[in-house]
Amino acid sequence: MGNLAYRSGQPALAHFDALLERYRHVRALSEGLCAPLTIEDHVIQSMPDVSPPKWHLAHMSWFFEAFLLKPFLAGYRPLDEAYDHLFNSYYQTHGTPFERARRGLLSRPGVAEVYAYRRHVDEAMADLLARPPADKAAQIAERVELGLQHEQQHQELLLMDIKHILAQNPLHPVYRSDLHPAPASAHEKLRWLDYEGGVRSIGHEGEGFAFDCERPRHREFIEDFQLASRLVTNGEYLSFMADGGYARPELWLSDGWDLVRRADWHAPLYWQRHEGFWHEMTLGGLRPLALDTPVCHLSFFEADAYARWAGARLPSEAEWEVAAADQPRRGNFLEDDHLHPIPASGDGDGPQQLFGDLWEWTASAYRPYPGFRALEGSLGEYNGKFMSGQMVLRGGCCATPETHIRATYRNFFPPAARWQFAGLRLAREV
Repeated sequence: MGNLAYRSGQPALAHFDALLERYRHVRALSEGLCAPLTIEDHVIQSMPDVSPPKWHLAHMSWFFEAFLLKPFLAGYRPLDEAYDHLFNSYYQTHGTPFERARRGLLSRPGVAEVYAYRRHVDEAMADLLARPPADKAAQIAERVELGLQHEQQHQELLLMDIKHILAQNPLHPVYRSDLHPAPASAHEKLRWLDYEGGVRSIGHEGEGFAFDCERPRHREFIEDFQLASRLVTNGEYLSFMADGGYARPELWLSDGWDLVRRADWHAPLYWQRHEGFWHEMTLGGLRPLALDTPVCHLSFFEADAYARWAGARLPSEAEWEVAAADQPRRGNFLEDDHLHPIPASGDGDGPQQLFGDLWEWTASAYRPYPGFRALEGSLGEYNGKFMSGQMVLRGGCCATPETHIRATYRNFFPPAARWQFAGLRLAREV
C-alpha cells in the first residue's frame, strides 16, 4: 500500500474532505465510461478473461464495502449479503469468490440494481469520510487511496473489456463516435538513444502512493544499452508479417510458436482485411489501418518475435525505468479521449511515448523485488500472489488515467494475453 505519511501522526479532517471529493470524481468517471453502453452491452462476457461491465461496476463497490465500510463504519448494513460472494474477484482469504469464467451468467442482480448498489456504497463512504474514527483515520486514508487506485485500474479494464465485447459483433458497433481524432502524423523516424550502464536504483521510495510490488527501491546492474526513440508502428509490423513473421518458427519462443499454430494467429488482435486492405477494430469502430500509429494488442510472444526479426530485443524493466526516470509524465492518456494510440509527435531529442499510448512489453518476468513484503491480511493478495507466469509491462496506455501512472509502475499480464492495450519498444546492446 502507499506510503501516506502524516507528520502529526493522523490525517487532518481537511484531508478527508479532499479525499471525498476525489472519491466522487473517480467513481463518477467509472459510470461515465459505461454511459455509452446499452443494457445488453453491460452483461456480456466475451471470453473468460473479460468481465461484463456490470460486474466491474459492482466489484469496484464491493472493494470499498469489504475493506472500508464493514470494518470501519459502525452500523453499516450491506444492501445484499450475497454480493460479498458474487463480486469478490480473487480474495480467497476474504471468502469464496464466484468463478471468474462464469461472471457472464449473472443475469441477476440487474444493471439497475448494480447502480443502486453503487449509490448505497457511495452514501456510506461519504458518512465514513465525514466522520472517520480517530484511532483508525490513517488506516482508512490509506485504504481509500488503494481503493481509488484499484478503481482506476478497473476503468482501464472496462475499456479493454468493452472493446473485446464489441469486437465480437459482426456489425462492428461503435462505442463512441465522438472520440478525439489522432493528430496529423509526423512520420517520426526511429532513432537509437544511448544509456550508460552500471549499478542503478529502481523501484519506488519516499512519499506518495505506490503498490507494494513497486517496493522496495533496490540496486540492479545493467549493461550499456540503446533504446528506440518511439514505439513500433503498424507499418513496421506489416513488414514483419510480409516477411513471413507468423510462419517462421525460428523467430518464436517455443510456447509462442505452439500458440500461433494452435490459435491460427496471422496478425494482431482486432486486425481484419476488407476489400484487400487491413483495418482494425477500435473503440471508435472499424477503421483503416494507420501505418504511423503504434501497433497495438500484441502478446508478449508477438512482441518478442518482432524484436528478434528486427535484430533487436525487448528492454528489461530496469532498462525501461532508467530511461523513464527523468522524463516528464506526459503522453496520450484516458483524459486525452483518443482511446487509441496516436503517432509519435517528433518533439524533442529524447524518448517519446514512454508514458501513455500503449503498455510496453519488457523482457522481465513479474517477480518480487529483493526485500518485497506483501501487505498484511487479505490485501496481501492484491499483487504478490500473481508473481508467477506473468511478464512486466511499463508506461501506461491510452486508457490509463493520467494520475494513475508513474515511472515505477509495474503492470503484468500472461505472455499470451493481447486484449490489453499493449505494444513494444525495441532495445539492443551498444
